[in-house]
Amino acid sequence: MGYQGNFRVWRGDADGGGLEDFTVEVNEGEVVLDVIHRLQATQAGDLAVRWNCKAGKCGSCSAEINGRPRLLCMTRMSTFTEGETITITPMRTFPIIRDLVTDVSFNYTKAREIPSFKPPKGLAPGEYRMQQVDVERSQEFRKCIECFLCQDTCHVIRDHEENKEAFAGPRFLMRVAELEMHPLDEGGRVDAAQEQHGLGLCNITKCCSEVCPEHIKITDNALIPMKERVADRKYDPIVWLGNKIFRRQP
Repeated sequence: MGYQGNFRVWRGDADGGGLEDFTVEVNEGEVVLDVIHRLQATQAGDLAVRWNCKAGKCGSCSAEINGRPRLLCMTRMSTFTEGETITITPMRTFPIIRDLVTDVSFNYTKAREIPSFKPPKGLAPGEYRMQQVDVERSQEFRKCIECFLCQDTCHVIRDHEENKEAFAGPRFLMRVAELEMHPLDEGGRVDAAQEQHGLGLCNITKCCSEVCPEHIKITDNALIPMKERVADRKYDPIVWLGNKIFRRQP
């Protein structure tokens, strides 16, 4: 059974804008993206929204619903009451292009700063061998759909524009951690994580894990282990002495 839902949707562009009120039909089983499409079809044909798969796998329809970073296509209308006013705004961390569409190019810039997988010298393709436990350890991080909700909610970049140059954000620190965990990678990621990608700025509030639609434990399984590696490398006297003696680069 359908009902008339109350929505407040941000309209505008880089020069400014504001919230506009709409009353839109809501049907049983729908998600927020369904309502946005109906709003486009019936009342606001020029409303800009980014989407693609409508299945929670492309990461395109990221926005903020009642102030919380979410995927529009994975947020069911049944989670709200019929009389509730639902506020839909663009991701706050990134520059607005128009309406619900933001410029997420910051994330692609950070992705290019991370060196790719570096296998051992002399190891030809087809000769890679890994234990299954090592495969499973990093497989969790491969589930990332790059919706950038973790980047959006991370207060290190959300509330401090000046940190963007020095901080890769949780999504790409997770990528560094994934490569560091790979038994065949010889990229030497530990120092880079701290000095180039800003791992030290992360204070493990776990807000990135809380908004991840793939339920990746970014903080517990990626960021904290990397912080431990950095601490061992820099402050553990035994590790420090071993590095001096054997010239190892863990």
